[in-house]
Amino acid sequence: MKTLVLTRAEVERVATMDLAVAAVESAFEAFGRGEASMPPKVYLPIEDHDGDFRAMPARLGPSAGIKWVNVHGHNRERHDLPTVMGVYVLNDPRNAFPLAVMDGTSLTALRTGAAAGVASKHLASPSPRTIAFIGAGAQARTLHGAHRAIFGSFEALVHDKSPENAALFASEVGGRVVSLQTAASADIVCTATPSRVPFLEPDWVTPGAHINAMGADAPGKQELASGLLRAAAVYIDDIHQAEGSGEINVPLARGEFAIDDIAGTLGEVVAGLLPKPAYAVTTIFDSTGLAIQDVSLARAIYDAARAHGLGVEIDLVGVDG
Repeated sequence: MKTLVLTRAEVERVATMDLAVAAVESAFEAFGRGEASMPPKVYLPIEDHDGDFRAMPARLGPSAGIKWVNVHGHNRERHDLPTVMGVYVLNDPRNAFPLAVMDGTSLTALRTGAAAGVASKHLASPSPRTIAFIGAGAQARTLHGAHRAIFGSFEALVHDKSPENAALFASEVGGRVVSLQTAASADIVCTATPSRVPFLEPDWVTPGAHINAMGADAPGKQELASGLLRAAAVYIDDIHQAEGSGEINVPLARGEFAIDDIAGTLGEVVAGLLPKPAYAVTTIFDSTGLAIQDVSLARAIYDAARAHGLGVEIDLVGVDG
């Protein structure tokens, strides 16, 4: 038995956004029904280098695996390396054999974008005219791609603290650079920044809009004003991760938001265990990133790569057979 090794280029050859959206949506449904196993995400702080590692194991049906991923905010300027890099190990839960080792960097970006798209599909109006992208970094590309795959055409409104980054992204997607307040008034708003200071105010948001809060993925991060959280129906991906590192982590610690204020999980909505909110209700998806998204997409990539004859098989663990 041999292990399939897939490079980033090989992963990207088969990992289309349609594939990612389908895999992530099925993962949320299974998680909502309690059919997946996901221990808590483990953080390893690397404070002397302004970063951290995260270990994310999960089991979903015929697949188990773990992602080892970093977030080093100054990597680009200090080492000319990406902020986020990851490796995924996919196993067969029947016998624990490592089926594949693959790049987890593009996998992470794809499943994060797909998660926002799935949230918008289930929580937002079905025909958005405008979708805003606040934060025009690498993650904005997959956020845009996921919404394009789900909704087709829309006007992309772009805002970033760097006018150059905003202009570049807007030109790539045929969007329009706008002020922060104009971006906040879109039908769907996607925030993807590392901010620790809330910048999205409740008065700027159009009633009935949907917000994907994607940036808060560690303690102390917050993009949305606490008043906006209290005024909306807030859906989370996982309660343990959200209260420790999601958009609600700081408001919870300060007593500005409560666990009882949460409307439910996205998985419960996708699985049909909770009704979709009325379109007049402003909704927020607090995304922290789930290991079940990774294992579901990793399995889909593995199956697609095998079907296309991609990758190199190696005798990684020295098992005959």
